[in-house]
Amino acid sequence: MDLLSMSSLSLPNPPLVSSWLVNLNRSHEHQILRILAQKTGLKPQEQRLFFRGKEKDNEEYLHISGVKEMSKIMLLENPEAKEQKAEEMKRLEENKEDRRMSKASEAVVLVRSEVDNLCEKATALESAVLGGTKVDEKEFLMLTELLMVQLLKLDRIEAEGEAKIQRRTEVCRIQSLVDTLDALKDGNSNPFSNRSNATSVTTQWETFESEVGSLSAAPVLMASSTQVTNDWEQFN
Repeated sequence: MDLLSMSSLSLPNPPLVSSWLVNLNRSHEHQILRILAQKTGLKPQEQRLFFRGKEKDNEEYLHISGVKEMSKIMLLENPEAKEQKAEEMKRLEENKEDRRMSKASEAVVLVRSEVDNLCEKATALESAVLGGTKVDEKEFLMLTELLMVQLLKLDRIEAEGEAKIQRRTEVCRIQSLVDTLDALKDGNSNPFSNRSNATSVTTQWETFESEVGSLSAAPVLMASSTQVTNDWEQFN
């Protein structure tokens, strides 16, 4: 006959409290705990056995404390062990999250490397257009499609924290490059009427300086406009 038999058992998870019927065989408590570990999933150090409201010592013979054949004992999960297990699970989750974030960052770095290469090609196209060279429109379309592929890769990356910021930075960078290519394509198809647009693309990162310059130029433009008006009045 087995050392232990269960009076009732429902174990979707290791139980906090379970009642057991003991088939006494002059056993130490720790022997029973090892068997209960197989039944419940709780390690011996995570278990506490009680008989008639008193906790049993590991080295105590059960029959000496009054446990008889088919006596009922109670198993509780050790609160300290439960807390340690919760902390361990928390550490495991944190490590898992760190690994996930690291993986996300690595994925963003790979996309960034691809975008760097595409950015060099976009710069070459820009130089050609501004230099007056006619570029095949397929070059712009193909480069735009390659950038959109990288954008889709970023969209599939699940990121949080710093990795999320890195991903957003690359998304904005790709969108800016796509806008640049659109402007260059327009300038390439009609270089005379759109040369000013192409030039503005080249200086898109100097927006602030351009705005400062425009403020100083404003009075001159107004004066010129006033002069033209006066000339027409004199003509009339």
